[in-house]
Amino acid sequence: MILTINGNPLDVEMLGDAPGAPLLIAHHGAPGLGSKSEPQMAFGPISDLFRVLVFDARGSGKSGDQGPFTHEQWVADVDALREWAGAETFVMAGGSYGGFIAMEYAIAHPERLRAMVLRDTSADNVHHDLAIDNARSSDRVDIDEDMLMRMMEGRIRDNQDFKDSWRALLPLYGFTFDPAMVEERANSTDYHFATHNAAFSQNLAQYDLKATLPGVTCPTLVTVGRTDWITPVSCSEHIAELIPESQLVIFEKSGHSPPSDEPELFQQTVREFLKAHALY
Repeated sequence: MILTINGNPLDVEMLGDAPGAPLLIAHHGAPGLGSKSEPQMAFGPISDLFRVLVFDARGSGKSGDQGPFTHEQWVADVDALREWAGAETFVMAGGSYGGFIAMEYAIAHPERLRAMVLRDTSADNVHHDLAIDNARSSDRVDIDEDMLMRMMEGRIRDNQDFKDSWRALLPLYGFTFDPAMVEERANSTDYHFATHNAAFSQNLAQYDLKATLPGVTCPTLVTVGRTDWITPVSCSEHIAELIPESQLVIFEKSGHSPPSDEPELFQQTVREFLKAHALY
């Protein structure tokens, strides 16, 4: 369904309809590239326990392109979705860049969260240079240096340039390389290059939550794939060190997406954590 949230149309889907079930809102990664299909795969299976709200964020997927494309606006959109869903408290989940927004929400609205689930994300922008080094050293791709830096610095020219760059980097994401998957994902993605450029050229330069993460009060599960190239394991380890009493799980046969690389283990891990900390 399309909802107008803070003046912008968002493509929203609610999974699960058990009366009285707690709410989980999941934020996808890759602003300008991502969509609700990613959190639907990751958290849809727990819709027997939760109402799972997934959506295309402002400037991504089938949602509208009215800015600003800032962390503050994306956090405000999450809170408006919470209010629309009629929940006083909920579980916040976020993967990759969506993890940035999840942590920003936890800092801005600590009273709203029952728990938080993070996947392959970072507390600051230190991952940026690590990712560039990992892309350059990978034997899966023959990196065009100008393309890599346009992508990582938010200087994409148009949506065709965005598609070509995304296709070139996609082989880095999985634990194993599947050329058919690369083509399928490149051809099925909705491209919003201006959203990506805002996130990578403006937002990341000032992104640093290290000083505030020790104030997070909700139970937090931090998950990451062992071979994640863009937000490496060290980034999740740092988050787990900063957030009090958080739980870190490293998926040994996963890249940037344990929900797709090790789905059964990911589902078991998330389900056990949420049963212990968010069903009350």
